[in-house]
Parts: sequence; structure tokens; C-alpha cells
Amino acid sequence: MRVVLAEDLFLLRDGLVRMLEAFDFEIAAAVETGPELTKALAELEPDVAVVDVRLPPSHTDEGLQCALAARRARPGLPVLVLSQHVEQLYARELLADGNGGVGYLLKDRVFDAEQFIDAVRRVAAGGTAMDPQVIQQLLSRRSADQPLGKLTPREREVLELMAQGRSNAAIAGELVVTERAIAKHTSNIFGKLDLSVSDDDNRRVLAVLAYLDQGR
Repeated sequence: MRVVLAEDLFLLRDGLVRMLEAFDFEIAAAVETGPELTKALAELEPDVAVVDVRLPPSHTDEGLQCALAARRARPGLPVLVLSQHVEQLYARELLADGNGGVGYLLKDRVFDAEQFIDAVRRVAAGGTAMDPQVIQQLLSRRSADQPLGKLTPREREVLELMAQGRSNAAIAGELVVTERAIAKHTSNIFGKLDLSVSDDDNRRVLAVLAYLDQGR
């Protein structure tokens, strides 16, 4: 599996390269600037891109903007954002385009190699890998007069776990309830948000995130 990695800090970039190679990923390119990332994504057509948000020369949101541009040119390009910051505007655009294969992890909340590698593989396969704090910030942007405000506290918990890419069984284990109870909560959530239910967990997550992007 070929990876394009964008990280401006040398030690972190080198560490990520070594980690990915140890798990049999091929590093197609490891770059440190926005222009280098744009060129690598266009020319190398990787299986997945792992990108920081803030890259030179602007050190603002250049990495995320490069990823969005690359997905417009190549719809469905798997992108895993690895950052210290949640850039809500562009994060919502990335997550809501409906093509799958997206993730957003916070650097200081990645606690072991297996967690990170699992996220890379999941995104590369067209799935979703979201840090709970990222989801919480996106959810908090919705006001109480929106349909999201109709959800109960438990339904919001279930929605956040769904957005991380968790299955109903995994959510049931996390919340220490039955899988049947989670199925009921899931049905209620989609009913209140006026979203059709799908058996495909990733499509459900993307549908929820697309909904959250409406009225931005």
C-alpha cells in the first residue's frame, strides 16, 4: 500500500516513515510543504495520504486545502489528517463530500502504533477514522433549533461513536448496553435527522457528517 506523507517536523516525519515501513507500507513520498504535497498527490496517485493541517509556506491550513484539492481532482482519494488542531471549516468539507476514505486524528491522542496503523488501513479501505474530540467539536457547532438538538444525550453519545466508524456491537460494548438497544437508538437518530438508514457503517457515518455540514 503506497502512502504520501506530509509533515513539516523532521523528527515526526522520519518517525512516521519508519513506523509505516515497519508495517509494510510503501512510502511513495514524505514531504514537508504544501506545494510538495500537491505535486506528490497529483503525480504519484497514492493509495492513501497522511497529512498535517499546517504546512509551509503559510503554516495555516495548507495541508488540508491541498488534500481537498486532490480529492476534487481524484474523487475518493483516501485522506487521513493527523494534526494538533481541528480546522472546522475545511474538516467539515473534507468529511461531507460523501466519497468515503477519510479520517481526522489528533497527534497528542494517538497512543500507540496499532491505533495509528489501524486508522491508516481503515481510511485506505474507504472507511472512516475519527477522533472523538474532532467529532465533539463538529457536533457542538449545531444549534439547539436544528434537528440535532432533538437528540437525547444518549443518542448524541451513539452518534459520536458512529462517527468514529464504530459498529453497533462496538458501540454497545463501549456504552455497556445491548446491541438491540443501540439498534433502537440508531433508528431514532436517523429518524430525527431525516436520514435513511443503511447497513453500511461507513455510509451511515458519511451521511451523518454530510448532514452536519448543511447550513454551514
